Amino acid sequence: METLQRTSDFANGDVSFWFRETGTPSRRSPLPGSIDVDVAIVGAGLTGLWTAYYLATASPELKIAIVEKEFAGYGASGRNGGWLSGEPAGQFRRYAKTHGIESATRLQHNMFTTIDEVVSVAEREGIDADIEKDGLIHVATNEAQLHRLTHHVDQLRNEGWGKEDLFLLTPSELDDRVRVSGARGAFWTPHCARIHPSKFTVGLAEAVERLGVTIYEDTTAQSISPGAVTTTRGTVTARYVVQALEGYTDSLSGQRRKLMPMNSSMIVTEPLPASVWADIGWPGAELVGDMGHSFAYSQRTADGRIALGGRGVPYNFASSFDPAGSTARKAVGQLMEKLQSMFPAVSASSIQHTWSGVLGVPRDWCAAVNFDRTTGIASAGGYVGHGLTGTNLAARTLRDLILGQDSELTRLPWVGRHARRWEVEPIRWIGASALYAAYRFADRHEADSPRPKTALTATIADKISGR
Repeated sequence: METLQRTSDFANGDVSFWFRETGTPSRRSPLPGSIDVDVAIVGAGLTGLWTAYYLATASPELKIAIVEKEFAGYGASGRNGGWLSGEPAGQFRRYAKTHGIESATRLQHNMFTTIDEVVSVAEREGIDADIEKDGLIHVATNEAQLHRLTHHVDQLRNEGWGKEDLFLLTPSELDDRVRVSGARGAFWTPHCARIHPSKFTVGLAEAVERLGVTIYEDTTAQSISPGAVTTTRGTVTARYVVQALEGYTDSLSGQRRKLMPMNSSMIVTEPLPASVWADIGWPGAELVGDMGHSFAYSQRTADGRIALGGRGVPYNFASSFDPAGSTARKAVGQLMEKLQSMFPAVSASSIQHTWSGVLGVPRDWCAAVNFDRTTGIASAGGYVGHGLTGTNLAARTLRDLILGQDSELTRLPWVGRHARRWEVEPIRWIGASALYAAYRFADRHEADSPRPKTALTATIADKISGR
């Protein structure tokens, strides 16, 4: 079998292919010195940008400033797989345990409607980000995965997914949408849209500026305290402070071990020829993921490439990672193997870029939105891989909390949620490494056996996620 290009033949890191395609934006001016505003936001990713957008729209009189170490979208917001997905940003059963099933279901349904909210803002603000809402397909590529998929669909039904929210697909029905090698079955949900991450984030930043918000780049926040953000360029004094750093949270003083920065890596092919697409099919813009324990996520880009991602080497000792997004050779090889196994027709094509980013994972694997009115400090994050949608819903929730509005959003079960911190090293590294080693072992076993390999992975997963 022909194989994809070797790792030395394509770009590695340099933030992401998305920014390489659109061009790295020129840096905005840094904070000119100490200033006084109504709202100071730390981090110009999607949580920070969306929060600024909704606050400025609701209360145009507010003076809002965002401080950003690099440039808007430098983190996960400009590196992700482009899945604007309605899947939950956390674990339904945990939200249900603390707030009840009805409340957890409301959060799920709000994730669904948030997709259309994002699409409508893009249309209103003239953000051209290759958005297509053709839904999401999860594919089972062996009998064990099919068993797990069937169980997962039953679980989603119990969590509020109705008949119109997801549909089981036979292999023949799947082939009409996309041909995945070895597919035994799949399900499709309409609640997902493809998006170009950097085009969207850059467009949202420009929309925020049109509303009068100032974004200061090349400005590193060092600490947050009631009424102030201390940076390398001066102090921003503010009535309200919003912490929106996701996987970079541990860069702030006193924030170590609050969120685990988990790596996710991606590869993208060259534009594929018509002959390859004739073999694969995939005429629409559905997002496609598998049911493996180590999970792969992919999209067909607007210019005819396949971008595919997965965890690769998910966690480095002491929460370290390469800010520029360089991907370990081992992880690149794993992603290339997964791409070829799903779509063998790409074997004669080239990989053009690989990159990595970090997402913030809380100790309980559930996103949280918090606001302390006595200190004026707000925060949101921990979207566990569903941040393209979760950031918008969280930002609208923060808007209502900060403006003192009692709404359905402020009563969602992720509001006021606090997880305990992650363990100290080396316990954290040992746990994360063991979990993903078990996932890879289970995936290898399931490729050769019809019997689901769930007991070992469930045991280790329970240990690392505190169950």
